[in-house]
Amino acid sequence: MAAGSETIPVGEEVGKEQQESQEQLGKELENEVAQDEDQEQLEAPMSEVFQLIVKLPYHPKQIQIMVTTQEQVQDIRQSIIELPDTVQYSCFHLEHNGVRINDFIELSDVPGITARSELVLVEDPYTEKEARIHFLRMRELIGVTGPRVDVVQGISAGLSLFDSIKTGDEQVAKDGAAAGTHPMSDYDFYAPATFDHYLPPAPKAAPKAVKSIALSAWNPPPYHLRQRGHLLYIQIQTLEAETVHITSHVSGFYVNKSTTTAFDPSPKLVNGRKVHQHSLLNLLSEISPQFVKEFQALQELNADRDPLVTFQPTNAIPASPWLVPPPKAPFHVHQPDLARPQETYLTNGTENIDSLRDFNEEFQSTRELPRETVQERVFRERLLSKLFADYTEAAVRGAVLIAKGEVAPLNPTEGRDAQIYVYNNIFFSYGADGVGTFANDGGDEAARVATGKDVLGVKAVNQLDIPGLSTPGTVVIDYLGRRLVAQSIVPGIFKQKEEGQNQIDYGGVEGKDVIATTEAFVPIFEKMSKAMRVKRHSVWDKEGKKHELVASVETKGLLGTDARKYVLDLYRITPLDVDWLEQHWKNGEDENGYPHKMAVLRQELVEGFWKFKVREYVAGEVEKKRKAKEEEAAKKAEENAAKPDGAEAKAEGEEKKEEHIDRVDISGFDFALNPDVFSGQQPQTEGERAEMQQDEGNVRAACAYLIDKVIPGLIEDLKEGEVGSPVDGHSLSRLMHKRGINIRYLGVIATKASEQGSKLDSIRVITLQEMIARASKHMLNALLRNLPQPLAPYAISHFLNCLLGTAYNADPKPEKDQELWELYHDADLRFEKITPDALKDVLKKEVFRRFRYTLSEEWVNVIKHQQLLREIALKLGLQFRIRKYQFQQLPEEDKAVAVPGPSPATNGTTGGKRKKGKAAAPATVAEAASAVPATTFVADDILNVVPLVKDASSRSQLAEEALEAGRISIIQDQKDLGQELLLESLSLHEQIYGVLHPEVARVYNTLAMLYYQLDEKLAAVELARKAVIVSERTLGVDSSETILNYLNLGLFEHSNGNTHAALAYIRHAFGFWRIIYGDGHPDSVTTMNNAAVMLQALKHYHDSKKWFEASLKICESIFGKSHPNTATLSFQLAQALALDNDSKGAVIRMRDAYSVFLAELGPNDRNTKEAENWLEQLTQNAVHIAKQAKDLQQRRLRRINLTPRVTLTARPQPQAGQASVKEGGVAESTTSAAAGVGGMPEGMDDRCIDELIKFIEGHEQPHGGKKRPQTTNPRRRGGKK
Repeated sequence: MAAGSETIPVGEEVGKEQQESQEQLGKELENEVAQDEDQEQLEAPMSEVFQLIVKLPYHPKQIQIMVTTQEQVQDIRQSIIELPDTVQYSCFHLEHNGVRINDFIELSDVPGITARSELVLVEDPYTEKEARIHFLRMRELIGVTGPRVDVVQGISAGLSLFDSIKTGDEQVAKDGAAAGTHPMSDYDFYAPATFDHYLPPAPKAAPKAVKSIALSAWNPPPYHLRQRGHLLYIQIQTLEAETVHITSHVSGFYVNKSTTTAFDPSPKLVNGRKVHQHSLLNLLSEISPQFVKEFQALQELNADRDPLVTFQPTNAIPASPWLVPPPKAPFHVHQPDLARPQETYLTNGTENIDSLRDFNEEFQSTRELPRETVQERVFRERLLSKLFADYTEAAVRGAVLIAKGEVAPLNPTEGRDAQIYVYNNIFFSYGADGVGTFANDGGDEAARVATGKDVLGVKAVNQLDIPGLSTPGTVVIDYLGRRLVAQSIVPGIFKQKEEGQNQIDYGGVEGKDVIATTEAFVPIFEKMSKAMRVKRHSVWDKEGKKHELVASVETKGLLGTDARKYVLDLYRITPLDVDWLEQHWKNGEDENGYPHKMAVLRQELVEGFWKFKVREYVAGEVEKKRKAKEEEAAKKAEENAAKPDGAEAKAEGEEKKEEHIDRVDISGFDFALNPDVFSGQQPQTEGERAEMQQDEGNVRAACAYLIDKVIPGLIEDLKEGEVGSPVDGHSLSRLMHKRGINIRYLGVIATKASEQGSKLDSIRVITLQEMIARASKHMLNALLRNLPQPLAPYAISHFLNCLLGTAYNADPKPEKDQELWELYHDADLRFEKITPDALKDVLKKEVFRRFRYTLSEEWVNVIKHQQLLREIALKLGLQFRIRKYQFQQLPEEDKAVAVPGPSPATNGTTGGKRKKGKAAAPATVAEAASAVPATTFVADDILNVVPLVKDASSRSQLAEEALEAGRISIIQDQKDLGQELLLESLSLHEQIYGVLHPEVARVYNTLAMLYYQLDEKLAAVELARKAVIVSERTLGVDSSETILNYLNLGLFEHSNGNTHAALAYIRHAFGFWRIIYGDGHPDSVTTMNNAAVMLQALKHYHDSKKWFEASLKICESIFGKSHPNTATLSFQLAQALALDNDSKGAVIRMRDAYSVFLAELGPNDRNTKEAENWLEQLTQNAVHIAKQAKDLQQRRLRRINLTPRVTLTARPQPQAGQASVKEGGVAESTTSAAAGVGGMPEGMDDRCIDELIKFIEGHEQPHGGKKRPQTTNPRRRGGKK
C-alpha cells in the first residue's frame, strides 16, 4: 500500500484508500442494479424477488415460495423442508419441464426458468444415509429429541432470555401506569445483585406425539434383505400404547409383522390393508389417530416461538452461560430415550465414514473458487464461513477426546507433551514445549503463547486472502488446563525428504541454524509481508552465511505435494517488545522475571505506528513544499518589483490560476519493521551492522510509541469520555487489543488509572480484577493439567474456597471422595496442600511476574467476589450451578438455617411480583439443604467444563465493504442509496454467516442505530430485537455487547411509544450490569437517566426522581460535587423535584447547580445564566406555593390529569472503546459530560419557567403551542461523536 500509493491530499486521513474502495463497491452494486434493469423482458422479473410454484405429490398439492435468481436450488430445497406444510419431505429432487435440476446450481442457471414457472417435487428412492437423515429429522419434528450431551456445547448452550421478559401489551401498560405500577415500581437500588437473572423460564410441557421412537433391536438388516431394499428397522410406541415395528425400505416406510421376540419384516395389514408411505410422518398419521392431534398442537406451539430462539446456530458455537440451573426439575428432566445412544450411528453411519473429511483440500479448493463478481464472492465466502465452522467443531470434538485420553497418540513412547495425534483427518499437538523448541525462550510458557500468536497470524493471513497463498486450518482449544493445537494436514508435511533436502522450502528449517530461500515463495510472501508491514531483511545461518528473507525467519514456507504454497508458524509476524523484555525478561534465572520471551508487539500497534509514520512523512513533505513556495514567492516578488505595474498584475492573475489543492506524493514512502531484530542475528559487515542498528531503532521507536502515545492516549480518552468505558475483563481486553496494547500492560493501565483518582476508578477496579483472574487462570491450569477429569471439580472448588471463601471459612479443607482418591492414587494431588495464605502469596507473585504490578496488602478485602468468580469461570470454561454463594460470614442466627434458602428480595428481570403457588415459576435458585456447607464452594457446584476455542476464521470482506459503503452514502446525504446498501450488507451478512452469528448480531445493532438516526423507528426496533436474541445466543446472556443491545432496544422502544416495554428491557440489562461489574459504573449514569426520562413519560414523577438521584450520586462519587457534570445533573434533578411537587428540594438542587456553574464556568456562561434564571423563579414560587398549600392540596385531590412535555430524551450508549453517537454539532456548554447538542445543557429543560411552575401549582398547560426541540440526557462522561 505504501509504495503503490500515488498522492494524498494534505490533511486527509490515511484511510482515504479504504473509503474509495468502499465507494467503488457502492458503484459496483449500483451498476449491477442498472445492468439488471437493462436485461431482456423475459429476464426482467428474475432480477427481483418473485414467487415460484412448487407442485407436491400430497396435500396441499402445491405451495408458493419467494425466491431470487441468486439462490441455489439447494436453498430452495431447504426452504421446502422447513415450511409447515412440507416438513415430511427430506428425500426428493426438483424438476422443471420434466428435467431434473441440479441442487448445486443457481436458479438463474436453470434453462427457461421464469416467474411463471412451476417446479415439481419428485420423491427419490432412499439410501441408508437418506433413511437415517429422514429418521433423525422426524424425531426432531415430533419433539422426542431431548437435550443432547455435547462435548462442544455446554449446558444451556445458546440460551436466550428475551422471551422471558414480561413487557405486557400497551393496554396493560396504560392500566398499570394509572394504577401506579410499572417495571421499575419495586426496584430497590440497595438490594444485592442476584444470580437469579440467569434462570431461564421453566420449560413448558410440549405435546408428545408418540411415547417413544428408536431403532429396533433387529438392526441391521440381514444380507439377503439388504438385497431386497431393506435399510433400517424402527420400533415405535404410539400414544394408543401399541408397539409398532416399521421397515425402512428404499421405497419408503411400512408397518411389518415383527415383534420384540419374533423377526418378520414383511408388510403387515392394518385394518385390512397394507400401510406404506414415502414419509415416516405420513405413516404415523395413518396408524395413530392421536398422533395427528398432538403433532398439530406441537406445531402450533413451535409457531408461537421466535425462530431465532429455536433455530440452532450453524456457523458459530453457541455461547454457554457460566451459571446454569441445578440438574433437577423443572429445568433438567433426564428422560429415557433408546435412540439417544444410537445417534452417533444415525449421524455418521456404520463405518463412521460420513464424518471423515479432507478438511485441508476443502479449505484450499474453496479459497481457489472464482471471485470476480459479487455473486461469486458471496458463494465463496459463504462456503468458507460454513467450512470454518465445521472444522472448528470437528477440532473441538477431537481435542476433548484427546484430553480425556480416548485417542491413542502416534508416538506413545514420547513424553506426554511431545505426543501427537491424528483424529478425523486433523493433526493435534500440545501447546507445550515437548521437544525443546522454546527451551531458551521460556519453555512451556513460551510454547503456549506461541500457539495463540500463531492462530492470530493465520487469521491475519486469511483476512488478507492473497491468491495462491495457502494456510492450514488452525484452531487452539483450551480444556481442563491443557492446550491443544488442531491443524489440517498439509499434504507432504510428514513426507521424509531425501538426504540433503530440507523439509521446509522457505525460512528457518531447524530453528535458525539452517535457512531455506526457495525463490518461488518470494513474490507471494512479499505480498503478505508488505500488507503486514514486515521489512525485507537479512538473516544469518549457523555458518554465518547471509540470506535475504521477506518474512520472519520463524515464518516457514512449505510446498505441499498438491503443489500449493503453504505458510506455517506465523507466531512471529511482528517484532519483539524489546523495551519490555530488556526490563523484565531475566532468561529464566529470576523467579520474579517475566515468564517467557515471546512478548511481541500486536499487529494493531504495528499498523497504527505505520500510519503515524505516514503522517510524519506527509507533514515533512508539506513543510518542504511550504518552504519551496516561500522561496519561489520571494524570488517572484523580486522579479515583479523590477517589472511595470501592468505586467505585475498579469503575473498575479496567473499565480492565482495556478493555485490548487496541495497533494503529497507518498510513493516514495516505504516503512516496515524487521521482526528478527533482537533475536540473536549476527551481522558480518559494517554495512549490515548499520542497517541492523537502523532496524533496531525503528523497533524501539514502535515500543516507545506504545508507551508514550498509545497507552496515555487510551487513558486520556477514557478520562474525557471519548470512548465507552469497559464493564468487564472481556470488554477491557477488546479495547486494549483494538488499540494495539498487549494484556501484559494491564499493570501499567492500572497504575495510570489510579493516578487519575475517582474519574477512572472503574478502570482501576476492572484491571485489578482482570490481573487477578488471569493469574488465577494460569495457576488453575497448572493444577488441572495433569489431573484426571473426575478430580477436577475437587481441585477447582478448593482453589476458589482459598481465594474467595476465606471470609466465610478462614481455613477451608479440600473435599475428598475416598474411592476416587484410591483409584487415582498416583495422580498429581498438590491442590490438597493449598492454603489461603499460601495461595494469596503465590497469586501476588504471579500478578507481579506477568503484569509488573504489586497488589496492595488489602487486595483480598477490596475484590468483588461475584465479579471475580465470573471472570475466572469464563477464562476456564467453568459452568456453576445457580445458587446463592456465601462469601461473607453468616450471622449466628442464620447458621442453623438450611444453607441456600430463598434468595433475598432482589431486582428480578420481569419487573413484577411472582404469584405464589406456581411450581413452574422459578422464584428462587436456592436448593433445599439440611445443613450449612462448610465452605463457599463444593465440588458439586461445578457442573461442567466447556472447551474454550480460538479459531482463525476470517471476516467477510464483501459484507463489511457494503456496510461501510452504506455508511459513507448516508454521511454524504445519499439516504436512499445508503439504505439500499445497508440492506444489501445485512443480506450479505445473513447469507455468508447464517443468522445466528456474532458478526450478524453486531451488524443488526449497527443498522438499528443507523435507522434510529434516520428516524426509521419501527425498523430500528425490529433490528434491535434481533440483535438482542442473536447476541444472547452467540455471545452470552451476560455479555457486555448483549447488555448494550438491550439498553439500545429499550431506547428504540421508548422512541416508538412502547415505554413500558422499554423499562422492562432496561431493568433486565441493568440487573446483569450489576452482576458483571457491580454498582457505580460511570456509564450507568446514562442508563439511569434514560430510565428516569421514560418514567417521566409515564407520569411517574416520584419514581423518576429516584433514578435521577441515583445517577447524581454516582456522578458525585466520580467527579465530586464541584464539577460541571455534577452541576448539570443537579439542574436535571431540580426539574424532576419540581415535577414531583417538591419545590423546596428543587430550589436547593438548583442553587447547588448555580453555585458550581458560577464558580467553574463564570457568570457569563449560558449554563450559569440559565441556572440563575431558574433559581430566581423557583425561589419566588416556593414562597407562593407555601402560602397556597391548602389550596394546592385540594387541587391534588381533584387529580387533574396533566401532560407536561418531557423534554429530556433517552440516548443510546456506545460500546466499550467506541465513540458515542450524537446527532448534532458541538455543544456550547463547557460541561463535557453534560453538554447538549442544541444550545441547551443536556438534561436541562427548555420550557419556560412559568410553564413548569403553572403545572406544579395545578394549572393546566396551554395546548397547541409550538413544540420545542428536545434535548438529550446527560450522557456518559462527555462522549463525543
